[in-house]
Formats: sequence, C-alpha cells, structure tokens
Amino acid sequence: MVMMDNFAIPLDTAAAVEHLMRFLSVEGVTGKEADIAASVIEALKAVGVSGENIRFDDANERIPLPTETGNLIVDLPGTRPGPRLLFSTHLDTVPLCAGAKPLRDGNRIVSDGTTALGGDARTGVALLVVVAETLIKHSLPHPPITLLFTVREESGLHGARELDPAVLGGPVMCVNVDGQLASDLIIGAVGQENWEAEIVGRASHAGVAPETGISATLVGALALAAAYAAGWFGKIEKSDDRGTSNIGIFGGKDGMAAGDATNVVTDYAFLKGEARSPEPAFAKMIAERYEAAFEKAKQAVKDRNGETARVTFIHHTAYPPFKLNENSPAVVRAAKAMKLLGLEPNYLFSNGGLDANWLDKHGVPTVTIGAGQAEIHTVNEYVDLREYEKGCRLGVLLATMPE
Repeated sequence: MVMMDNFAIPLDTAAAVEHLMRFLSVEGVTGKEADIAASVIEALKAVGVSGENIRFDDANERIPLPTETGNLIVDLPGTRPGPRLLFSTHLDTVPLCAGAKPLRDGNRIVSDGTTALGGDARTGVALLVVVAETLIKHSLPHPPITLLFTVREESGLHGARELDPAVLGGPVMCVNVDGQLASDLIIGAVGQENWEAEIVGRASHAGVAPETGISATLVGALALAAAYAAGWFGKIEKSDDRGTSNIGIFGGKDGMAAGDATNVVTDYAFLKGEARSPEPAFAKMIAERYEAAFEKAKQAVKDRNGETARVTFIHHTAYPPFKLNENSPAVVRAAKAMKLLGLEPNYLFSNGGLDANWLDKHGVPTVTIGAGQAEIHTVNEYVDLREYEKGCRLGVLLATMPE
C-alpha cells in the first residue's frame, strides 16, 4: 500500500500483472475485437462488476470498415456524490501483434521476437480492469465512473469517432490510457487530413509505341517530387505554421502493383497519403498543395496528341486537433494526482492521433496518461512493469481523489 497524505492506494500488483499477461495473450487486431472484449467482460464480472452494467454501443454499425463489435462501455455506480468520470483505452492492436506470445523478463513483458506485443494499449485495458477491481475489492469511495474500451483505434480512431457521447452518462472529464510513462501527461494532439489520388492514364507498348501511352506512374512520381521540392513532404515549416506529410500507398487497382509488366506504359495508379498539423486549416493546406502538384504533373505528361491522364484527388479530415489549457480542470486533476504519487507531470503535445482527439470533440475534456507501453508497433515492443504499476496506482487515485 502506498500512502500520500490522507490517500491510501491498495494495489494487488501480482493480480495487476496477471490481468495484463492475460490480455496480451488474447488476439484482437483492429476490427476484430470480439475475443478481447469477451475476455475483458469475463474479468470484470470476476472482480464483481454486474453484468447489467456492461454493454456494447452500436458504433460498429457506423464504422465504414468491417468491425466485429461496438465500443465496450462499463458503468461503475458511484459510492459517493460527485460528477461522473470517464476512463478510456482501446481494445485493438496493430496487425503485427497477431499471434503474440507475452513473456515475463524481469521488470518487462516482451514478445517472442516474431511479433509486436500489443502493450499498445493492452496496458490500458488491464489498467481499467485493475481500477474496477481495486475500487470494488477495497470498497473505495468514488463518484460515478464510466469505463470505455474503444474499437478500431489503430485503423483511424473509428470507435471514438463514431461514439455517441450520450451513452456515456455525462462525464465531466476523461482519463485516456495510451502512453509510455506514468508521468507523461498528454494534453493535446495534432489533427490529420487524409488524401487520395487516382490517376487514369493510357496503356501502350513501352518499346513499340511509348508515345501513344500516358504513364500514370510518371504522373504520380512527378507530383510527389514537386511536393517534396516545394517543402510539402515530411516535416513542414511555413512561416508560423508547422506540420508533417507522408505518402503511404503508391499502387494499382485492388492493392496490386501499379503496372504488372515493364513493357507496358502504366495506365492506372492509386496514391494515398496524410497531412498532420496542430492547426486544421494548415493540414488542409498541405493536402491542397499536393492536389496542385498532381494537377501540375498531369499537365506535364502527355501522349503524342497532347492528351493527359485523368486525375481525381480528394481529401477529408481524419480527426481534429485539440489542446487543453494547463489550467483546465482535467489537466489540474491529473497533475495533482501525479504529484501526490511523487511524479513530476511532463506536459506533452502528441504528433500522433489519440482517441482523446475525438473524445474532446465530443465534449469530454480528455488527458492521456501512460502505463508502460514502449517501442510500440515493432517486434521490439515491451511493457515496463514499473511504469505499469505506477499507471495503475495513478488510475486508482484519479478514480477516488476528492474534487
């Protein structure tokens, strides 16, 4: 038990690690969260959460990709008065985690080296279960609490985006668990604009009559080169604006290669990229600069009759940026809890999107904390159990600390 002033935080560390090991061993790549959701429900019921307080929403019916379940939502009735609090994390892992076999290695949990581990964000999944277990087991006074386990975070924050905030019961703030260090306090994150370019050229024999063809591949290559030359690729700094951009996909139809033979002028190419910035207008500007680059490239590549390819370019907002003021109640509460645990808050602004982006957009001010996940999305991923324990204690304190 850790004592801070009048706060006592009981934590069964062995049980907390056991929950984490169990959840890490359950597969649940993005879009296929049914098994991990079932495992979480089983664990929650085992620690005393009533089945009547566990449910799924219908967000999966609005997600434009096949998704096995909606978001998992759990209500913990308050044992003392106070505004409702929300704790959130995501159920899914990246595909590289499929088949993960968690192994204990001293103060770390690692994979067998053939897959990623899934600490992102199974550390959060376990932490939320630990919070529920600790509150119930020790009859700790707490206000009404909602636990939210989202789906398809890793493939576009879809579960949080399609969440109907009305199902949450009106929380005044949220603690999202999706980071590395317990002292990291993420209070904002960039927004993202996605773009796609479809190029329809004309095929011809590359050796016999290349002049009758229009190379879709060349149009795409010239467009990317122009965007790079103008400073719109990678890290971007223009006057007082900053952001990043990247091209992720350069291929053909149905995920195949752009062209299937070297002796044929490529008649089709599909490109997909992203732009990120703390300012939504600048993220859109980056995408628009790519659009202009594709139009310029289209005009540069012509057949012998002067005809050009057909280029269709679209862009849309994937998620909005947000930033909380350090004096906002959610940030102040989280920082106070960290200091009570002897942690110095490290205020961060994330260059990656979080469920917090959408939760904030839904009207729930959200901070994100860490619980030990490290080197995520790689075969070197591991969980630092010392940080995981700190995160669990922080979660319990945030659930029980008086206003």
